[in-house]
Parts: sequence; structure tokens; C-alpha cells
Amino acid sequence: MIVDNIIKININKDWCKGCGICVRFCPKNVLELKNGIVNIKDESACIKCKLCELRCPDYAIFLEKGDING
Repeated sequence: MIVDNIIKININKDWCKGCGICVRFCPKNVLELKNGIVNIKDESACIKCKLCELRCPDYAIFLEKGDING
């Protein structure tokens, strides 16, 4: 399922403990671990499935909702 009103992936790096669950669940390889913290590798590949957000045990990653046009 692709959600059209989601425009950005946000990561709270202070909350991320580097477990890698979000990286493993991402079906499009958008995320990666760097120095023990999740990073966005290729946001353009994101299909906005929200699996990263749903699986993060620390609520460190979320997809921002909004209107692309402002």
C-alpha cells in the first residue's frame, strides 16, 4: 500500500539504538546502519509502506504526513 500524503522519512538519532530492525524490514533498501545509527540511504526508493515506523521498538523513525504542495 502506497500512502500519497506522506512526504518525508524522519529519524530521531537520539532515540535510535541501532538495532537494525527497520533496515531489515524495508522492502526497498531505503535505510542503512552507519556507525550504529540508522540513516536514509535512498529516500527516492521509498514506497511509504511504513514498515520501518511500525517495526521500530524505540519510535526513532517516522514518516511525516502532509500536503506536498504546502
